[in-house]
Amino acid sequence: MREVATVLFLVVLATAVATFARRWRIPAPSLLVLAGLAVALIPGAPELRIPPQTIALVVLPPLLYAAAEELSLRDLRMVWRPVTILAFGLVLASAAAVGYIAVAVTGLPPVMAFVLGAVLASTDPVAVTALGRRLALPGRVQVLVQAESLFNDATSLVLFKVAVGIAVAAGAVSWPAVGGEFVLLAGGGSVIGAAVAGVVALIRRRTTDPVLETVIALVTPYTAYVLAESAHTSGITSVVVAGVLLGRSSHRLSDAQIRLQLHAVYAVVVFLLESVVFSIVGLELPTLVRDLPSGTGWWPLQALALAAVLIGVRVLWMLPLSAAAKATGGRHSWRVAAVVTWAGTRGVMPLAAALSIPLTTTSGALLPGRPLVLVLTTAVIVFTLVVQGLSLAPIVSRSGLALEPEHTAREEADARDILNRAALAHVDQLAELETQPEPVIDRMRRGLGARLDHTTDSPDGNTMDAAYRELRHEVIAVQNAELRRLFDEHRISDTTRRSLQHDLDREDAALGDH
Repeated sequence: MREVATVLFLVVLATAVATFARRWRIPAPSLLVLAGLAVALIPGAPELRIPPQTIALVVLPPLLYAAAEELSLRDLRMVWRPVTILAFGLVLASAAAVGYIAVAVTGLPPVMAFVLGAVLASTDPVAVTALGRRLALPGRVQVLVQAESLFNDATSLVLFKVAVGIAVAAGAVSWPAVGGEFVLLAGGGSVIGAAVAGVVALIRRRTTDPVLETVIALVTPYTAYVLAESAHTSGITSVVVAGVLLGRSSHRLSDAQIRLQLHAVYAVVVFLLESVVFSIVGLELPTLVRDLPSGTGWWPLQALALAAVLIGVRVLWMLPLSAAAKATGGRHSWRVAAVVTWAGTRGVMPLAAALSIPLTTTSGALLPGRPLVLVLTTAVIVFTLVVQGLSLAPIVSRSGLALEPEHTAREEADARDILNRAALAHVDQLAELETQPEPVIDRMRRGLGARLDHTTDSPDGNTMDAAYRELRHEVIAVQNAELRRLFDEHRISDTTRRSLQHDLDREDAALGDH
């Protein structure tokens, strides 16, 4: 009962915090972490101890799936080189640097310093997506930031498992075994994710019930995660691959009404889970600090040093990567590098990994340094979410990369005109073929003409007969096809495509059944 009350309190707290975050134009994750930290510091506040499997199984799959569905596969193909360099090379470099500095400044045993480095090496897709959602970045830069955080999991997860294995068993590193484990985790997770996406696509093509579609969409990320983990591969990779593939084909798997319902349901689910999980990060820190042994009072300065190392390594790594980043930013490659560097926040996934570190070694002795690793991990997460999260928007604004609202509005308006012209050309063809009654054709022409002239559509009468509804459905299908053509030809951004698709879906659903 106490756990239920805690979750309800977190939901209420998150709703209030999100309201103020929007009003003050502050990233909600950063404010949620601060709110959770403030609540945990209140005298008499209950200690919060969340089992790591709860975060890994209940929270992460839907959040990662939603982030992956937002990823544009078209733009992803254009940034795969810098994404690969960041997801592999930067993760390894960050783990090595943090491990080395941790030994020097914290006194952790080398094996536990290696564990800490592996935990903090990768950026967090949940945090990055939540922070980046409100930034008006160019499409390819946004994809670069999100894709790096989504695809560096395999590297960091292998490092973490190897590091924990060494710490627990005090064994030597077998690099062939490490390579084999990486192939199993990343490759196996990708195969299972693709298989789940294929099966779900077949089922959704044959399902027309909105309730069943919603249930399938909610179950899909959990299915991908559980199947992959049961096969001892990467559940996170499986969820990401399934989300990317299904997100690419979502317009072919369901109709407008179902897409609108799925969008509304997932918006609620993502809001609730993000709100709770970022609050937990703040709530966990004081609890973990109380478990620290004596003689570890320097942890705030140690966490600050580790956070500085992570940012420094990221800056040094991005300098030579600027040439590769030209593909995403042209002559502004250094500005792209600056934004991508500062967007590398840590979040929920490092916390879940740190909490899953075993308590004892294989001999039954307590694992040395585990409490300090948990505190340092959580402190670095709080630091990056607050400091980098609150300053990311000003940095994006100063970089000159942020798209002006007028640019987005103009692109959307131009795309609407193209869709309406395509619809009008289709109606003219139908008029020549005389396949529709002339009054219906004239009414449709007037409506489309009013949209092109940006005036009010005033058709005769307040009701729509069956012939007009059928023609309007047909015209919307033509506009959907034209919208996909504009996107495939790189004439509009993914943001514009999603906005116009949502508007067409609303109009199509309002017309009723075909």
